[in-house]
Amino acid sequence: MGEKSYKSLHDVPTEVQETIEIIDVFRRSEDVLPIVEQAVQLGKLHGKPYVVWMQLGIVNEQAAETARKAGLTVIMDKCMRMEHQRLFNGDEQSK
Repeated sequence: MGEKSYKSLHDVPTEVQETIEIIDVFRRSEDVLPIVEQAVQLGKLHGKPYVVWMQLGIVNEQAAETARKAGLTVIMDKCMRMEHQRLFNGDEQSK
């Protein structure tokens, strides 16, 4: 698809780091904490991200607590696409 990927959040170029608002995690639950720790560090540097989103089936309370303590909003065990459809397509159904 032509999208660039990086090994870690620290490897993302600074000019891109400054624009990241949501960290959307597609990893096993036990692998989330290091990602959240990197997100917290980015927040200290750039004032962003605002949200850590763990996809459907991903729950890590320790990582969530770390993110919340740093002022990040945490969403766990939810699919971003499904939530978007529920929120925005639901409005069309009620018309």
